[in-house]
Amino acid sequence: MKLTISRESLITPLQSIAGVVEKKQTMPVLSNVLLEAEDNTLTLTGTNMEVELVGRVTPVHVDQPGRITVPARKLSDICRALGDDAPIDLALEGDRLHVRAGNSHFTLSTLPAEHFPNVEDEPESFRLELPQKELGRMLDATAFAMAQQDVRYYLNGLLLEVDSGHVRVVATDGHRLAMAHCDMQTGCPEPRQVIVPRKGVLELARLLDDVESPVTLVIGDNHLRATVGAYTFTSKLIEGKFPDYNRVIPRGGDKFVLADRSTLKNTLQRAGILSHENIRGVRLNLSPGQLQVIANNPDQEQAEDTLPVDYQGESLQIGFNVGYLIDVMNALDDAQVKLTLSNPNSSALIEAENDNSCLYVVMPMRL
Repeated sequence: MKLTISRESLITPLQSIAGVVEKKQTMPVLSNVLLEAEDNTLTLTGTNMEVELVGRVTPVHVDQPGRITVPARKLSDICRALGDDAPIDLALEGDRLHVRAGNSHFTLSTLPAEHFPNVEDEPESFRLELPQKELGRMLDATAFAMAQQDVRYYLNGLLLEVDSGHVRVVATDGHRLAMAHCDMQTGCPEPRQVIVPRKGVLELARLLDDVESPVTLVIGDNHLRATVGAYTFTSKLIEGKFPDYNRVIPRGGDKFVLADRSTLKNTLQRAGILSHENIRGVRLNLSPGQLQVIANNPDQEQAEDTLPVDYQGESLQIGFNVGYLIDVMNALDDAQVKLTLSNPNSSALIEAENDNSCLYVVMPMRL
């Protein structure tokens, strides 16, 4: 294999693919990126056996086609350290890849391309196109609520639900829930639900730009595949039954609070400084026209802060994990946020005042 490529063309896909590759691997080849050169195209592939990312670079001056795998992070670091204008020559000589640019020369170890695992092809069951910015918005609005290493493995990911009239994503860790949707004609004959693992969600979100150009999603029985520009992203799906999110959403709350989102967020952050390090609990004291936030910790320290709110109901005291509330404030874009409450033992429903495309549920805590 022998080719010449500009640094700018190589560094962007290489850094994206190096993000998929795990640093510590049981199989050495999984720390490598697969390089395939043919027909003036360089294809780069990285995988951790759960997700796979393929990037294609054209045009590339290919003198000799070939396939080889090289350490992903080392090649990425080399490209990042090189000067902007120097073209990069890649040449496979024996079992070493020689990287030359200007006066610099690097020799990298390789492993045969045949050792590199392929994500198996499977028949697609449904294909969907939607704007990148729309999918990106939904992922950004919900991904923070996914569980991390929960024994209920189906919570360590994001539910993607498609039916004839909308696309919906839902994440929950058992203590809070985030849901976002967009209305669109999908052509899906019957509702489909798949669970995309956490790593897959985070890597897919990185590929998306705030543009109207489409991302194509192909949903299979065991994989989700997304095509974004010159990238093809594939993720295994989590087997299991996602909780019925409709049962989690509180209905019939009779206490409605309207607050300035930025002011509420700042108040929560200040009070959270003196909350218990582990449980992060704060108490909300709600009375007509105002909301008081109180936090204390085992060192007998206490924080109190008050903000004006639009509320006319009876007084209520309720406790929450302050980090969960701040996460919701960060996810919302609207200037005004609406909280719907009923009693100290019921979950809070949080939405933007003028946008019903996202909603959040946070369970209360005893303090």
